[in-house]
Amino acid sequence: MDPDRRPRLSPAIADVRRAVRAALPSVADNSSRENEGDQRPDGTRNGVEGAPATPSPSFSAPLVLVALSGGPDSLALAAATAFEAPRLGLRAGAVIVDHGLQHGSADVAAAAAQQAQLLGLAPVLVRTVHVGTFGGPESAARDARYSALAAVALELGARAVLLGHTLDDQAETVLLGLARGSGATSLQGMAAETGMYVRPLLGIRRSTTVQFCEDSGLDAWLDPQNDDEAFTRVRVRHAVLPVLEAELGPGVAEALARTADQLREDAAALDHFAEEMAEDFAEIVEAGIALPVNALAAQPPALRQRLIRFVVASEFHLSLSRTQTLEIARLVTDWHGQKPLDVPGVKVERRGGRIVFTATGVGELTGNDPILEH
Repeated sequence: MDPDRRPRLSPAIADVRRAVRAALPSVADNSSRENEGDQRPDGTRNGVEGAPATPSPSFSAPLVLVALSGGPDSLALAAATAFEAPRLGLRAGAVIVDHGLQHGSADVAAAAAQQAQLLGLAPVLVRTVHVGTFGGPESAARDARYSALAAVALELGARAVLLGHTLDDQAETVLLGLARGSGATSLQGMAAETGMYVRPLLGIRRSTTVQFCEDSGLDAWLDPQNDDEAFTRVRVRHAVLPVLEAELGPGVAEALARTADQLREDAAALDHFAEEMAEDFAEIVEAGIALPVNALAAQPPALRQRLIRFVVASEFHLSLSRTQTLEIARLVTDWHGQKPLDVPGVKVERRGGRIVFTATGVGELTGNDPILEH
């Protein structure tokens, strides 16, 4: 592209920038923002659209990092972040994780790093990781990637790590959760924010990020694994969603994403009520905690089961499966003198009018009472 020509501000560029602007942590003084209108691009650097023309924030300004693969989603996110972050008083850098799973992966990582630098992101770091086998190739690669991102964020003191998941990724996640029968938790999909991880593009279609890169003159890398139907998610992307769109009409992906949002809102409300109830009802016992049977019995199943899971997670740092949760709930709803239940790390029994949770080993106690603290 001509380095002296500024690309037109297309709808795709405006949409992605707007999403990033809304999602960036609000840590800058609003009065320091420049005009946020998207009437025209504000500048380029080395001919690459999206590099900030505003003065760089000071080194002490909060840092956000973009997890950059070089693909269209993360590249569009990187370019939009490079444009928007300085206007919010933020520094923006990038992390490229080389999984080493494909021939030439180091070259792909180096090219992505160069693009990040041309966009004006700094610092830009490449991290090579070892991908194990636990949980299958997709899960192992994800674990290695997040471990590297967390380590770099800690090393640099970053305020947030921005991830390039799109609305299409959200729809695929919901469908996979539905197929696995994983319950409402899986159907909630990915959260817009999870700890330090922020997903600005969950409302943006993948086609928009592709168009963003085309309109900006950015050369996005196309990962061949995204077309490898050995991966379940790829089959959902290429076979399942298109069939649903063809048979049910357009808008299926958006509907799935809306469903995830609604379930997340409902789950947050129920979790809030369960936490409040735990603070009111939980009692400390030797080596554990107890809940009154009457209080549990008075709750609808969704709230009762959340209360049980919350107590176990908070007191013992353990996650119960649905089957385990239902078995514990039967001590309340279907009591006929059952023996104590043993779930990994916790013994659960009904004593008189209480359900008592105790650690199976003293070393597994947390040493505090987080539920009862105010």
